[in-house]
Amino acid sequence: MKKFLLFFIVPFQFFAQDFTQNEIKKWQEQAANITIVRDNWGIPHVYGKTDADAVFGLMYAQCEDDFNRVEMNYIDKLGRLAEVKGEASLYDDLLIRLVINEDDAKTDYKKAPQWLKKILNAYADGINFYLFKNPQVKPLLLKRFEPWYPLLWTDGSIGAISTAGISVTELKNFFEDTPNPITLSDITYKEEKPVGSNGFAFSPKITASGNAILYINPHVTFYFRPEVHMISEEGLNAYGAVTWGQPFVYQGFNEKCGWMHTSSQSDISDAYIEKLSVLNNKWFYEYDGKLRPVTKKKIQIKYKTKDGLKLKIFDAMFTHHGPILAKRDGSYLSLKHNNRDTNGFIQSWLRTKATSFDDFKKTMDMGANPSNNTVYADAEGNIAYWHGNFLPKRDPAFDWNNPVDGSTSTTEWKGFHSVAESVHLYNPPNGWLQNCNSTPFTVAGTFSPKIENYPNYLAPDGENYRGLNAVRILSRGEQNYTLDKVIADGYDLKLTAFEDLIPSLIKAFESDQFKDQNLKDKLAAPISVLINWNFYTNEKSVATTISIEWAQRLQPFINKTDGSDVVEKTRNFANGDNFNLMLKTLNETIDYLVHRYGKWDIAWGEINRFQRITSDIDNNFDDDKPSYPVAFASSAWGMLPSYNSRSYDGTLKRYGVSGNSFVAAVEFGKKVVAKSLLAGGQNSNPSSPHFFDQGEMYSKGQFKDVLFYKKDVLKNAVKIYHPGN
Repeated sequence: MKKFLLFFIVPFQFFAQDFTQNEIKKWQEQAANITIVRDNWGIPHVYGKTDADAVFGLMYAQCEDDFNRVEMNYIDKLGRLAEVKGEASLYDDLLIRLVINEDDAKTDYKKAPQWLKKILNAYADGINFYLFKNPQVKPLLLKRFEPWYPLLWTDGSIGAISTAGISVTELKNFFEDTPNPITLSDITYKEEKPVGSNGFAFSPKITASGNAILYINPHVTFYFRPEVHMISEEGLNAYGAVTWGQPFVYQGFNEKCGWMHTSSQSDISDAYIEKLSVLNNKWFYEYDGKLRPVTKKKIQIKYKTKDGLKLKIFDAMFTHHGPILAKRDGSYLSLKHNNRDTNGFIQSWLRTKATSFDDFKKTMDMGANPSNNTVYADAEGNIAYWHGNFLPKRDPAFDWNNPVDGSTSTTEWKGFHSVAESVHLYNPPNGWLQNCNSTPFTVAGTFSPKIENYPNYLAPDGENYRGLNAVRILSRGEQNYTLDKVIADGYDLKLTAFEDLIPSLIKAFESDQFKDQNLKDKLAAPISVLINWNFYTNEKSVATTISIEWAQRLQPFINKTDGSDVVEKTRNFANGDNFNLMLKTLNETIDYLVHRYGKWDIAWGEINRFQRITSDIDNNFDDDKPSYPVAFASSAWGMLPSYNSRSYDGTLKRYGVSGNSFVAAVEFGKKVVAKSLLAGGQNSNPSSPHFFDQGEMYSKGQFKDVLFYKKDVLKNAVKIYHPGN
């Protein structure tokens, strides 16, 4: 039985949303209290009398810079992508509708305290005022933004939706009754995403100035977050990266403290194996020896076709754990999760106004940050690390990395861990902290928390090559860190993974088992390049080109090798019986390079490029148009300044699409001193001077000075205006 019931054609209908005169008057009055100062990089410094004023101005400024991304993020979180992208997005929308309840967001808005309501109202008012003042802007779908929208998306992370490993493909297969459902063995080995984030913190004991320093280095898709500054007369003065469409600085700093988030695998959602049965045409599930009725709900999703909008109605099922999303190995899987939490939004807002370590810890005590670790530094000289934040208590007898038995109450969450019970560390004696989406048990080198002191589900994260690289660099004993030295360490160009892979390849080449003399002659020159390589990349490095193209072809085999994390898998692969595979793959790589570029010895910077030529959310690239050479590479190989590139239809060169995005180094003294860098530029309009004005700087890792204090902002002001002027 298919779990969608019917669909019918609905004509396209677009209704312009009129704004009332009272609304417009109110917006104009509020705009008069707000000043936006655009500096020489196009960064908006938004000054308001109240916090709500600052939010109003921030949202207006975001829309000026990239309304398309603001709108698309909420089309996504409303589960309405298929209305603009077509049938291919149906199951993305269904997943959102199953895990994010729009009615709950509306209810939370109605019950919100007045201070929060003012923030949420200002969010909607700022965007709607922009639409009123710019009728030439044609939204794809959302003609009016509602104040409850931010309560659909309460986490600013790029990985804000957690499904306990259940994929959209599994969801589709389940609802369409695919004859070949995915099994556990199909999903056991997943390729590590070539993205992540790095956060470093340095205590006064190892800095030249005696001030704490924070390094903020999220790795996300380019243009996912702009750089902003929001200030009010109510104590708000936050600078950093804001996720398009959200009203709070997600990763950044104020005058007293700074925060950096790295994505975590701390277990905040769980898949449950449900025992379902049908009695008298009704669905039931077993729980503690009794049958409970399955809750059914019809979910209607529209999708775009060439003939107009069609409607598909899905018959969704829920147990008390949550929605049933998949059928794997013959078992039904439901999801218990925390993908929408108004307290998460409140926590994200309050931390931007924290003025001390105690203040910040109080925000962490809310336990509502569901998907992230936090690296912290402040003006008092404190540095800190928290691994996750929303942490359900579970029975450690179960393997929470895989689906657990949903038919027994022994697998229920048993309350929540306090921050004191979480994996965390304050002011370690070595003076530094790091996390690169890696295990917290190396966060401070030998001074890290001990794995045996925590249940596995609190920190299932393994080690990765960025984590190894960071610990190597920070363990060198530097005692006089400055902003420039911190940035230099953050831009260390060593590809650590190849310290494990390349020696094994060379050993295979030199082995007596390698008897194909013709192939040996062919590979001798490339092998010679690799023998003389120090594992550091640069624009002129031929070894980088060979190694990355070679290792990418080996990744599926590495991922299927036994090991608890990517480092162990890689080392086991390198030390295993894979000599022939390594040499065969190197031969294929050399053939590929010669076929594609006319030679195998091509420099990395010739083919690894940074380009921005359109405002499209989906990337477009052109070999015939200008671009910058880039030395950086994927974080999968241990590269700290992550740069994930690939070739596209119609291109020979590789172009970057994700990695380092907003990057900042911040020193907390009597005054804040900071440097920053943004991928490409602030504005999405190709005609804007700030569309790609940071492009060359980005390609070389050259930072700009942050303008935090008003006198410096005004000194570098290019445009000063009220929203709507």
